Amino acid sequence: MRLLNRTAGRLSRHRRGPLAGLVVLLLGLLISGSLYTALAPAQAQNQASETDQVAQGKELFLASCAFCHGKNGEGVPTVRDGYQLGPSLVGVGAAAVDFQVGTGRMPLASPGAQAPRKKVAFNDEEVAALAAYVASLAPGPAIPNESDYSLEGLSEDERDEAITRGGQIFLTNCTACHNFNGAGGAMPRGGYAPSLHGVEGKYIFEALLTGPQNMPNFSNGNLSPEEKRDVIAYLGSIQDTPEYAGFTLGGLGPVSEGLFAWLVGIGGLVGGAVWIASHTTRSKKSKVDA
Repeated sequence: MRLLNRTAGRLSRHRRGPLAGLVVLLLGLLISGSLYTALAPAQAQNQASETDQVAQGKELFLASCAFCHGKNGEGVPTVRDGYQLGPSLVGVGAAAVDFQVGTGRMPLASPGAQAPRKKVAFNDEEVAALAAYVASLAPGPAIPNESDYSLEGLSEDERDEAITRGGQIFLTNCTACHNFNGAGGAMPRGGYAPSLHGVEGKYIFEALLTGPQNMPNFSNGNLSPEEKRDVIAYLGSIQDTPEYAGFTLGGLGPVSEGLFAWLVGIGGLVGGAVWIASHTTRSKKSKVDA
């Protein structure tokens, strides 16, 4: 017992020594530094990676996009009626860039009424860098995850319900431009609603979210992510459904069907009437001879 008391006394005297506080401080710094070294590098590396991605995107933007959209994405108005050569990209978000650049619509060779889908000019890494740079200009819609537009994990009944809901939403909001089965259609002033057949779900989600060209945007406030997913599910279902009605004529609706009726139907009747008239037996006697 005396031995323990002596040991405790010695330790107590050392703790009260002038160097005890310094030793404790150094020991605390050593422990905290070790913990920071073990836990912080991943976060710091991610931040550095994001910074590098934004810097890469800015370089690509200045080389390929600034002529129309301005060096800082502010847009470029022309002197005629204030018409913008390229609209402002401040606040459009990464989703708009991913849609426009990822489908090849941007960059445009020249401004026009419609930006058609074409071969993509950038690889996936460059598209992501451009999206990151534009997203850094101001807050905006982010690129959706696959879970946002996929039916993965739903039961068969839930899938059917989602497709039914999506069909109702599509027929209410989208058929005026994209036709009843998503085949697309003409619009005023040289524009058109593109076909939705074969379009990836991510790009349909982004188009609903951002409203490219003449299309209105459906924010998550007026069309929830689940409802957007349901629309995508509906479009996928009608593409997988076989056509049983004979000639589909591209699924463009009454315009193409009416044109077919006029040219083929009425044209065939007129041709048949002419043929019958030309092969009808005629009398060669004149009225005078009679």
